[in-house]
Amino acid sequence: MDPYQSKIVKTDLYTQKTEIHGNLVAVLDWAHDNRKLELIYPASRCLLKNEIHELILTDEKAKPGDIVNKVSYIGFFEVKNGGVILQGDEILIGDQFIGEIAGYDETHMPNHMNIVIYSSILSTGQDKGLKLNEKVIIRKSEK
Repeated sequence: MDPYQSKIVKTDLYTQKTEIHGNLVAVLDWAHDNRKLELIYPASRCLLKNEIHELILTDEKAKPGDIVNKVSYIGFFEVKNGGVILQGDEILIGDQFIGEIAGYDETHMPNHMNIVIYSSILSTGQDKGLKLNEKVIIRKSEK
């Protein structure tokens, strides 16, 4: 039984956690209106140093267990220090606030995880003017 899905545990149990830092290793330029990403129930995931994961935007107010259709693709990043990410965490790339983690899709596991990010404005990594090796930061929301 997943403790988040069964409401045994809540996501606000994380009083402190380290920021995860990484660098963009690919910038993407594609959007889709019927992607059917299946967000898994756990609200947290561990990222290991040197793993590579994909960053995907949605403007749908999604949560673990939901299906996400409308997406735009930001890019792939390599994790420079491991840690725990959580639904609601903020993602920044370079000096841009990208959005907050909505959930995770495991379509391509074990190759990489899709980290799905909520943003009110959909745009691709190319649209945002992102560049290779820009710094990615995932941190606890300041809200």
